[in-house]
Amino acid sequence: MNDIDYPEGATPLDPDATDGLLFPHVTTRSELDHLEAGNIVDGLRWLEQQSGAELLTEDFTKALHKKLFGQVWSWAGSFRTRETSIGVDPAQISVELRKLLDDTRYWIEHETFDNVETALRFHHRLVYIHLFPNGNGRHARIMADAISTKLLRTDAIDWSRGLDLQTGNMRRRQYIAALRTADRGDYSLLLDFVRV
Repeated sequence: MNDIDYPEGATPLDPDATDGLLFPHVTTRSELDHLEAGNIVDGLRWLEQQSGAELLTEDFTKALHKKLFGQVWSWAGSFRTRETSIGVDPAQISVELRKLLDDTRYWIEHETFDNVETALRFHHRLVYIHLFPNGNGRHARIMADAISTKLLRTDAIDWSRGLDLQTGNMRRRQYIAALRTADRGDYSLLLDFVRV
């Protein structure tokens, strides 16, 4: 895959991750995006059939990633084992995920935040942990939407407002800036991002 250009904020794939590509003929970002988009459609169909009962578990989190990307990547659904430019130490992924899932259950049970903020805080922390070699943003947005629709019984978040968050457009730049601000504990830009 020699012509992959990564949009701002995307995690470049290391050689071990690219070795997991199930289609060796793919050499460009466009080809990869096309394959992943088709797999994501299949993953979303699977997600529609799932109840919310097991949503906040490590097994479900991994299973969803595998359903979204497993037709393209052999490592889909497996936690990363290498350091990346963002994310917690790989040895801490399971611990940090467990904390996030427990926190999210608490937020929902005690109505700590409104529905949108609950989903956004979950999304941000999932991206921050950075569970997988790739697909973390898309996986986290889909998980947050599943929490919104299946657990909070509200609408999914309109993340893109008609634009593609996978390309280097203004909407993506705003999204990345909002995530980086949330890294410092300030969720105002992320809330503005989805409420505008």
